[in-house]
Amino acid sequence: MGDDTLRLLDRQFSRFLAERSLFSGVEKTYLQDLVCKLSITLAKGDSCLLLSAEEIDLVKRSGLCGDGQFPLCIFDGYLYLQRFFQYEKQLARKVGRLAVKSEVLKADAALVESLFVGQEKEDLQRVAAEQALQKNLLIISGGPGTGKTTTVIKILALLQDASSAKLRVALAAPTGKAAMRLQESIAAGIHGLPISEKEKTNLPMKASTLHRLLGVIRYSPFFRHNSKNPLPCDVLVVDEASMVDLSLMSKLVAALRPGTRLLLLGDKNQLASVESGTVLADMMTALPANTIELTKSYRFDHAIKQFAEAINSGERKEAWRIVSNGQAGHISLLKEDIAAYGGTRYLSYMQAVSRANNKDAYKKLYSMLHSFKILCALRQGKAGVAGINNMVEQYLTAKGYDCLATEWYPGRPVMVSKNEYGLDLYNGDIGICLPDPARPGSVKVWFEKNDGSLQGVLPGRLSYCETVYALTIHKSQGAEVADVLVVLPEGESALVTRELLYTAVTRASRSVTVAASQAAFQGAVRARIRRSSGLAKLISQVNGELI
Repeated sequence: MGDDTLRLLDRQFSRFLAERSLFSGVEKTYLQDLVCKLSITLAKGDSCLLLSAEEIDLVKRSGLCGDGQFPLCIFDGYLYLQRFFQYEKQLARKVGRLAVKSEVLKADAALVESLFVGQEKEDLQRVAAEQALQKNLLIISGGPGTGKTTTVIKILALLQDASSAKLRVALAAPTGKAAMRLQESIAAGIHGLPISEKEKTNLPMKASTLHRLLGVIRYSPFFRHNSKNPLPCDVLVVDEASMVDLSLMSKLVAALRPGTRLLLLGDKNQLASVESGTVLADMMTALPANTIELTKSYRFDHAIKQFAEAINSGERKEAWRIVSNGQAGHISLLKEDIAAYGGTRYLSYMQAVSRANNKDAYKKLYSMLHSFKILCALRQGKAGVAGINNMVEQYLTAKGYDCLATEWYPGRPVMVSKNEYGLDLYNGDIGICLPDPARPGSVKVWFEKNDGSLQGVLPGRLSYCETVYALTIHKSQGAEVADVLVVLPEGESALVTRELLYTAVTRASRSVTVAASQAAFQGAVRARIRRSSGLAKLISQVNGELI
């Protein structure tokens, strides 16, 4: 194994374990190489490493492999760190029990008809609602605009109608941005329900991040809510579930009290979590009876839908034909300079910033900022987030705005890149640097909170944040944007995959512009994310035993 593939962590960790094995000489070196490979694999998002028969024998004889007290274990021919195997096993056990537990509720038939007026009994949204009344676990999957949130709003109304007491419902998502969007969608949808105003007040109106819901303990990997202190809710709705990694999902389901209904919403074709696992896809594979896949899109322009479907199907020639032929205002290849195109789009935003002089005016800036996004596949390089943010700032500076004269200039959009617990700010939260109306001559970074208010933070208190005229596609998950510019690096890259491109394209509701060569674009459509996991098999085993 070449040293260029290793991080210092991989090297030191593998050496640490090898030194504590029963081996010496060649076998010790082989074991150290295997642990190195496992460590690298975990960093890439896998939860385990496939072994040959000879490698399995080696690990079993190492003195490091076995049940709970050993650092390594083997399941189904895969090598695990004990921690990751325990996460998978715990999650499989809890999910398997949820899946077979049926606490059937009966809602008023007239309410069902009024909620799904004009929809046939075979309509998948209606089927999902009926399944939610019969099962304690339901996964609702589908692309953007297929009505996942709309369906859940109706499900909550039916569950409340079928319950003799007011249900305690928790709404959550992996990021602050996704939680805010879920809250907005739920609030808007509730107003349109054919139920009384009193009944509407019984439905949830606020969402939070999963970390806030579980209760973060500073400097600890554990949460306040767990199996011994379960979440105080009867129904838990988790949006953007494809973003939830193995560790977090395991801790989340462990914190559910007996009888809690769990509704997971997500798109299995989007990027998997940044951390380990493909949890949503694995659960759907193992639990088809608890999964409904919505297919009809209500949000997308037809051209975007067609483009996204070609990408998702791996039809690289057809996808390139669509984008290269172009449809004005819908799908197109970028013909001009990235900085000029992006800078022009942000120029009207900066003009609005210069006119805004109070908090009411500040609130209007967020919709302008979020109406357009430059989404990059990479962080570094000319086509990466850092390079493009710099180019946009140079363009705006040339137009008369002091974007390079000072770090904290009015209008600078920033994203929190690490949880700031003391400020109640979390990774992914976006703020805008603007003057402080209470202190002329000074600025604060203003964050839009879930209740619509603004929170002002002195720039010096933000230890971890970055400019976001452009952001990575990973960071854009959970967002809905009118227009997006997708930037791919020159040539093919192992980091640029079909799932990445699909996720970027499906952020847009009005138009998609792509900056990429034919080779880079078609290479992305061809490449797939492949992660090793034993979760689906573990769930199937547990489910089979319980059934």
